[in-house]
Amino acid sequence: MTGQPPSLADWLQMLCLAVAVFEACSVPFWLLADADLADFDPRPAVRRMAAAGRQTAVHAGHDLNWFAASARHEIRPLAAYEAACVREDVLLLLAAPHTPEMTR
Repeated sequence: MTGQPPSLADWLQMLCLAVAVFEACSVPFWLLADADLADFDPRPAVRRMAAAGRQTAVHAGHDLNWFAASARHEIRPLAAYEAACVREDVLLLLAAPHTPEMTR
């Protein structure tokens, strides 16, 4: 304690603290004041979550289909290119003259 009277900042700080405590204590009251027993029934929320889970599975299936189509679209030209390169290498190996250095 410094022995000085509280400043305006101290009063405003205490006012903000009092309002915050009052509001924190009033939240449960306003949540439960007009609550009905049906408000605490978890079954509708569980049904909504189950429906959302099914929709998530549908979206995942669509994503997998898109991924497979994209992969086919990207891999098909690459596979054709690689096959052409392999064919070219095989032809070069078959057409190359056999020298004694290659048999060692």
